[in-house]
Amino acid sequence: MKTSRTSATALGCVLAAVALTLAACGGGDKAAKPEGEAAAAADYERGPHNGRLLRDGDFAIEVTIYEEGPEPLFRLYPYLNDKPFDPRQVQANIALTRLGPKVDRFVFTPENDYLASPGVVSEPHSFDVAVSAVRAGKRSAWTYPSYEGRTVISADAAQAGGVTTQQVGPAVLGESLPLSGRVEITPEGQAEVHARYPGRVMSMTVELGQRVSRGQVVARVESSESLQTYSVTAPISGVITAKTVNPGSITGGGAPMLTIGDPTRLHAEFFLYPRDAERVRVGQRIEIKSQAGEHTASGVIEAILPADDVLSQTLVAHVELPYQGGVWRPGLGVSGLVQVGQGEVPLAVRTKALQPFRDFTVVYAKVGDTYEVRMLDLGRRTEEWTEVLGGIEPGTTYVVDGAFLIRADIDKSGASHDH
Repeated sequence: MKTSRTSATALGCVLAAVALTLAACGGGDKAAKPEGEAAAAADYERGPHNGRLLRDGDFAIEVTIYEEGPEPLFRLYPYLNDKPFDPRQVQANIALTRLGPKVDRFVFTPENDYLASPGVVSEPHSFDVAVSAVRAGKRSAWTYPSYEGRTVISADAAQAGGVTTQQVGPAVLGESLPLSGRVEITPEGQAEVHARYPGRVMSMTVELGQRVSRGQVVARVESSESLQTYSVTAPISGVITAKTVNPGSITGGGAPMLTIGDPTRLHAEFFLYPRDAERVRVGQRIEIKSQAGEHTASGVIEAILPADDVLSQTLVAHVELPYQGGVWRPGLGVSGLVQVGQGEVPLAVRTKALQPFRDFTVVYAKVGDTYEVRMLDLGRRTEEWTEVLGGIEPGTTYVVDGAFLIRADIDKSGASHDH
């Protein structure tokens, strides 16, 4: 357990001097203190069950949170003259005032050698605690702060650090499906070059990979019947992508001499396996990235066709690609994220706001200049939004941009989960 304290800290080059109240799960004086005094205040007396021991004369109550069951629950152990005392002779209750504020109240009944309450101590375990106990008609009361995952940052420092906030509320989630594929020249951007009459290739004026223009002479062929030599020209402009003959070869019979591809007429071909094929439709939007993630494009699925391998039962989705100055090249591997459906959810947060905390995924709620974790129960997730099933109230203000700064500040404070 550590106490909250105000200190100056630097958050990289962005936050030059931030006044912080660093709080951990435990007690101490909430007011600012010299560092040595604050450290001393962080230490409190523990009882035999490693809980916080609260004393009032010869009577004491040990406050623990039992976390070995399905849900964390309070257990109070009474003592008289430092010896276990019959819990049936004690009436007790606890009030937890949370950031917000919200008050959780617990009433205790005797059970075995302790007092128990059926109320779950919900996360985060960060609150101001008020304990009240009555023994033999005498009332004892204690108060102390017990914080975790909480810090205080001034408005100016938060603004300097690029911290932005938003309120939790409904959102439209587009369900997405990841796909993989490659860039290819469209069928309309390809042409085969054939000899008009069978004969011997007398000369070739182009090489593999060479760019040619429509109407350019690419070869000369001597007809086997007339023995006349005629020119063969390129039917489209583009690049020679395949070459099957050389000077001296006999051409004809339907086989192409050359293949020309126009590198400005491209599309992405994405492979749809049987488990995904039913969810992908023509007209759905898709975001495309190169394998290195350096180039992106948006498109629409324009056709879904069977793959060349019929036995694989794989379909191929075609998406037109912009030329973009040649950043997309035939054969380049690409990934795609296709929107396969969307719907409104009653509660969602921005996906980029999510941060890890202990074993939880959290956002940081903001109340005034105080920030505190909210452990979330999450549903569907997209790149932009994540559905929230529980853990935060509608309308709560939470950190969107700069959440990592809040997290770093809390981590630096050494916040613990201790009771």
